[in-house]
Amino acid sequence: MTWTPNSWRARPVQQMPKYKDELALARATEELANRPALVFAGEARRLRRQLADVAAGRAFLLQGGDCAESFREFSTEGVRDTFRVLLQMAVVLTFAASKPVVKVGRMAGQFAKPRSSDMETIDGVSLPSYRGDSVNGVAFTPESREPDPQRLLRAYDQSASTLNLLRAFASGGYADLQNVHQWTLDFVKDSPAAELYAETADRISEALSFMRACGVTAESAPALESVDFFTSHEALHLPFEEALTRRDPNTGSWYATSAHMIWIGERTRQLDGAHFEYARGISNPIGVKCGPGMTPDELLATIDALNPANEAGRLVLITRMGHNTIGEKLPALARAVTQAGRKVVWSSDPMHGNTVKTDNGYKTREFDKILTELETFMEVLYAEGAHPGGVHFEMTGRDVTECVGGANPVTEADLESRYHTHCDPRLNADQALDMSFRIAESIKRVRRNNTINAA
Repeated sequence: MTWTPNSWRARPVQQMPKYKDELALARATEELANRPALVFAGEARRLRRQLADVAAGRAFLLQGGDCAESFREFSTEGVRDTFRVLLQMAVVLTFAASKPVVKVGRMAGQFAKPRSSDMETIDGVSLPSYRGDSVNGVAFTPESREPDPQRLLRAYDQSASTLNLLRAFASGGYADLQNVHQWTLDFVKDSPAAELYAETADRISEALSFMRACGVTAESAPALESVDFFTSHEALHLPFEEALTRRDPNTGSWYATSAHMIWIGERTRQLDGAHFEYARGISNPIGVKCGPGMTPDELLATIDALNPANEAGRLVLITRMGHNTIGEKLPALARAVTQAGRKVVWSSDPMHGNTVKTDNGYKTREFDKILTELETFMEVLYAEGAHPGGVHFEMTGRDVTECVGGANPVTEADLESRYHTHCDPRLNADQALDMSFRIAESIKRVRRNNTINAA
């Protein structure tokens, strides 16, 4: 079928902001089209190769970062702290799973957010909903909530700055494995759950000591002080994505150069819709959020639309069903995909299906329910002969109080003290690292039980 970067315009489109000045939008996207690519085709191909290993069970995917990035809160320290926590999580998961961890940030482009309603009403006043900093402002005023095309240019600029920082952190020595593990030891030492984590942390220390004794150091093995780190975001604002779509001169294939990987959300995954039309023509890895309403037939049609050649590493299925629903809904989906022989990465987003609102009006998520969904995800996929390939978190390296629970628990009474998210609640740094240790224990337990059952 004929595809071009703008062929999505002939399809029904959801979740697009309404601009008063379409000419101003056209001028902004024309300027974007003339700017350099943010990422490059070769990087996206490298991620696809690594995700092919995840699909085959030879690697594990860790994807995490902000619910929605902010212009006002952008800083070097903020990028560094989230990057650091993701590295710490990756080391723990690498040891537990005994396989490489593919690291993908929800960073350098996660500026647009879907909303359940076009309008928001407060005290009888209705204004356009906040759709992320690349569209409008969070302040509840007519001026702030008016979609502004110039924000797309600012989103590009901040994405470029974030990518520069991430590349420097990933290759400039900050990611040294010894440093990362020492940060984790400091966390374990101060954690109320230190005894629970001590065995894993001590065994990692022993492994690193053995490597040093064998002469495997950053000097002899430079890979120990650098990492591959990729970026991703929801491809929601299609004019922005179209403007940053480029044809690779080496292969002739089209790539989204706004991120290494993009995903289609639960609200925009219509098979005949504009977002599917855009995604099917680019060669990046593509994610699709799979909610509790997805049927096996719909899932197979989705896979065939976005990955007709059945190439491993092309498609990531990101389940987001809720802790009390996933055990009922996921088995039929996993069974259909396995029986059809489709090559996919299965990843769990345990955040979105577990969002609640407290009596005092704060949206939050419970740590234990997030963990329950993850554990059920792994158990179901192992039982269906599939690989539980990854996890997808909304989290931050900052000390926020947005999700309740964890080893150093945040309570509902704590939420108002440091509730900084512009949209959905995130795990804070301690909760995220706490979660990685809990996942590590679950991986070992589920894998052990699966081996026993198979025998």
